[in-house]
Amino acid sequence: MSATSARELTAAPGFSRLVTIQGTIVPGQWPEARAREVCQDLEAGHIVFLERSPIELAGEDRELLLGRKQSSSAYHKNIAYRPAEDRVSGLDRSELQEAEELRRILREYSRRSVEFLTGFLFPYAGKWKLEFASFRPIEEKGRPARLHARNDLLHFDSFPTRPTNGARILRFFTNINPTQSRVWLTSQTFEAFGPQMVKAGGLLSVFNNPLIQGLHSLARVLRIRSGNRSPYDDIMHRCHNTMKEDANLQEKTPKYRWEFPPNSSWMVFTDCVSHAVLSGQYALEQTFLVPPSALVEPQRSPLAILETLAGRPLTI
Repeated sequence: MSATSARELTAAPGFSRLVTIQGTIVPGQWPEARAREVCQDLEAGHIVFLERSPIELAGEDRELLLGRKQSSSAYHKNIAYRPAEDRVSGLDRSELQEAEELRRILREYSRRSVEFLTGFLFPYAGKWKLEFASFRPIEEKGRPARLHARNDLLHFDSFPTRPTNGARILRFFTNINPTQSRVWLTSQTFEAFGPQMVKAGGLLSVFNNPLIQGLHSLARVLRIRSGNRSPYDDIMHRCHNTMKEDANLQEKTPKYRWEFPPNSSWMVFTDCVSHAVLSGQYALEQTFLVPPSALVEPQRSPLAILETLAGRPLTI
């Protein structure tokens, strides 16, 4: 089924919609009640869109990012900045001379993202865990990738190597491309679609097996890496892969198309918004992990939904 343009139709119930914030957000003047409403929209699986990004890069920094050449190494999807370590990764040896400048730019983008969202999403401020920031210099359309790494297929986000243990994945994006929009597709939210997908795929059955539960407990005791992954993380990763493997779902499920123009920003809980990136080049992004205790409506989170289905806790 072809995507429906956002200009033609407002998203139906159970589907992600665009919540546009008009005007300039003045630091210190964003009401707490409004911040709570925005958090509710995000937790319901909607995309909060800022027509004019609150974060503007210095001209020389923007030119440096736009002037980067694609690395010859394995088509890196992004260049990551790790705030806790204050370093960048995702560069090959020929690019190490640029590392210091990229680190400075991404560090500043990360800092300003935190500064803006501290007021804009006040209920989460100080409770989130600051994850990676990234620069995405590669054109998404036609980018080669293995099936499970493809961005152009609908999926819910899950981090296979960085388990969240039930925390929600909040991502803040900025399109720095001077001429080209970044184009997304979205479909049903996890709240609407997740339970039927989990039941149909039998994704909970393996975790109700006492033997499997025992093996997970043993792995944690022995400090084996896989033991750090909660049942929740395993289920979400299975959802991620199952969706990308399902050609029928990818082709026939109803979709909405969204375009994020140059110099705009948007934010979304990508663990509950089924999304695909069709095209776009040159975007910045900052990820936050928001714990259940900080949520405005924790009962709508993927963790709460899955624990209701499982009838037991899924975190460790």
